[in-house]
Amino acid sequence: MEFTRTSVRRRRKGRLRRTGLIAGASAMLLAAGTAVAPGASGAGDARGTGSVSPRVAALIARMSLDEKLSFVHGGTDPRKLGQAGYIPGVPRLGIPELRLTDGPAGVRVNAHATAMPAPVALASSFDDRLARTFGQVIGRDGRALGQDVLLSPMTNIIRVPYAGRNFETFSEDPLLSSRMVSGEIGGVQSQGLIATVKHYAENNQEDNRMGVNVNVDEQTLRQIELPAFEAAVKAGAGSVMCSYNSVNGSHGCGSDELLDSILKEQWGFKGWVMSDWGAAHATTDIVNGLDQEMPSGVFLGGELKTAITNGTIPVSELNDAVARILGQMKKFGLLDGAAGRRPARDPKGGAKVAQKVAESGSVLLKNTGKALPLTGKDTSIGLIGPTAKTPKVTGGGSSYVVPDSAASPLATITQRAGRNATVRHAAGVDNTGAPIPTTALSPALPVGSDGTITVTPDKSFDYSGTLTVPADGDYSFVYDLPAAYGALKIDGKSVITGFLGSSSATVHLTAGKHRLAANAQAIQGAPAKIRLNWVTPQAAQTAREQAVALARQVKTPIVFAYDDGTEGVDRKNLSLPADQDGLISDVADANPNTIVVLNTGSSITMPWLSKVKAVLDTYYPGQNGAEATARLLYGDVNPSGKTTQTFPTSESATPIAGDPLRYPGVDNQENYSEGVYVGYRWYDKEKAAPLFPFGHGLSYTSFAYRDLAVRQSHGGVTVSFTLKNTGTRDGDEVAQVYVGASPKTTVPQAVRSLGGYEKVHLRAGESKTVRIRVDAQQLKYWNTSSHAWVLGTGHREVWVGSSSRTLPLHGGVDVTH
Repeated sequence: MEFTRTSVRRRRKGRLRRTGLIAGASAMLLAAGTAVAPGASGAGDARGTGSVSPRVAALIARMSLDEKLSFVHGGTDPRKLGQAGYIPGVPRLGIPELRLTDGPAGVRVNAHATAMPAPVALASSFDDRLARTFGQVIGRDGRALGQDVLLSPMTNIIRVPYAGRNFETFSEDPLLSSRMVSGEIGGVQSQGLIATVKHYAENNQEDNRMGVNVNVDEQTLRQIELPAFEAAVKAGAGSVMCSYNSVNGSHGCGSDELLDSILKEQWGFKGWVMSDWGAAHATTDIVNGLDQEMPSGVFLGGELKTAITNGTIPVSELNDAVARILGQMKKFGLLDGAAGRRPARDPKGGAKVAQKVAESGSVLLKNTGKALPLTGKDTSIGLIGPTAKTPKVTGGGSSYVVPDSAASPLATITQRAGRNATVRHAAGVDNTGAPIPTTALSPALPVGSDGTITVTPDKSFDYSGTLTVPADGDYSFVYDLPAAYGALKIDGKSVITGFLGSSSATVHLTAGKHRLAANAQAIQGAPAKIRLNWVTPQAAQTAREQAVALARQVKTPIVFAYDDGTEGVDRKNLSLPADQDGLISDVADANPNTIVVLNTGSSITMPWLSKVKAVLDTYYPGQNGAEATARLLYGDVNPSGKTTQTFPTSESATPIAGDPLRYPGVDNQENYSEGVYVGYRWYDKEKAAPLFPFGHGLSYTSFAYRDLAVRQSHGGVTVSFTLKNTGTRDGDEVAQVYVGASPKTTVPQAVRSLGGYEKVHLRAGESKTVRIRVDAQQLKYWNTSSHAWVLGTGHREVWVGSSSRTLPLHGGVDVTH
């Protein structure tokens, strides 16, 4: 059976598009011809699928129209296994169910799972092989926990430093993101779990993510955002998730240019495209490349059935979508019983990998006077900060994972310090708060004896009342939503938008009455226990004073600071929440030996940086983050992570600062007017000094670079040099190669861009000759006239070093072909 109808239509549609005779789905439908009768088996192999296998074709021929429709939108899982989405399958034909789960940093189900470090920490390892191992752990966990499709990895470029999901993705650089996503997908799918790369495309912020239209030029789209998605396709990703936002006027899940032309035709993507949850906009999205609407069938359910029945949409479009899904199910063995053959979980193995990633991806940002590593002489230690006692494991939103276990830094550092040391703790910041007293809130919250509010799936929590504030001051509100989403408003202004996790915000209130409104909805098919607390100015001041007092009493204060990165909301600024900047500054004033450990998901400003001796960024380090942190602080493992995003000196010194059209957009329009100058490319172009550059990371040893040699070979460039560990400790160095602009073109080009890298292990005193290949693709630019990649010829400068700004070796090569 041949599947050719859609292929013919695509070629015709492509010709019409190029000649400008159609501009949208409605005109395209007029060119589609008469629809095939409902239930017909023709399934078109357009959009890059190649020939549909005889087995898949035979299954589609036997499926009823309703059975086909059940594949292109989500349904309700009768077993309520806690996954994110469900497809019922066709039992009479031996087609099993599909269960879809979130999982950027571990599998999110109603059960314990291995909580991995945030993907940005993985990327900071600059270790492609570790990315594969990271994926293997999640893949095995997902399969063992009854899931078939992983809604991960995310590979959107870090463009906006405020973006709430920066911790879920990899970097501001397309090459690093491409290599990370390829490795992770390979690991996930090696375990039989289908990976879904997301969010295609330009989903680079959470603010107004469902309404914003991104205006981006063709060169920037191709060179900055799309390379990692193409790498995911080349790695064999089974699915692609389209985004909420629009791109150049077309919804992400209805963009013929992105979904059909680029993804399926040009890249030859063989899997299926699913919508982000609620991101479909029209039944005609299926004509423009969308194959599956999640989580339900608003457009690709009853409306699609009507359109097929009355002939406005050909059944071949439906058949093509179903063929893509069944084709991946066949590829992963799900049509041959793999759904019933699942591995057992390996919690110990998963924990070992989680710790390895946390150790390899943590970045030593500053280390003055060899303050780190700690030694046996550090016998008086004060741990300050709530996350020193209650570990920060993961971010909020769809990446939230219930860990198998999670020790506290207080416990692991106390154990590592030994019996001769004294380790004490002060919270410094109250990030849990206390119940709002009934005397302050009218009516009272419906709080149970355990201080929580129970929210059931069939009944949301909605509250409106009057909050009476006893005195002027800054009040912090903490909304804990472990299995729910919700929002808090005060005096009509949004204060917190939370999703799967704990979120907090500080509001200055005057004494007297204020309107308070809160709502929440359980999302995982079971009752959720939520908590809404507050921290009064008096309680905050008491906690601060206790922390400063402890800092004066100990030799080494270590402040654990955190932020609350989460899906659904961007950070309002780059400061640490709950005035932790003030806490660190006060502690450092009290004791100049202060060390800071960051549990943050993205770049922050550090007004206190000059006051502290050392800064270690562990991101959201996963369930074994405390063990990794103790080993890093004591030098049991040498820090080797590098920043994957530039840290700015201030709010006003970023690529988007001062231009609301760049971020967050005006009237739903956002212009990527910085073009290809994203991240370090902008800092280099503007000659702006970052707080910490891309690729930065210190070590407890030292490295020297020498003997640079550069030659063109096989279309690319080979860079060789000698790397020596000149210190007294074994360690890993991420050697980075940057390539300069081509003099043979006038298109916008970076001053230098990452062309290759390698993580090299060296014993103390050891030298190695390192060879790094810069492939031809990294020497090309996107030509908007020919709509193709073009090699940037001429003399290309080459730099080698330990960051984008620390480049001791400089040479060049003539690129001729």
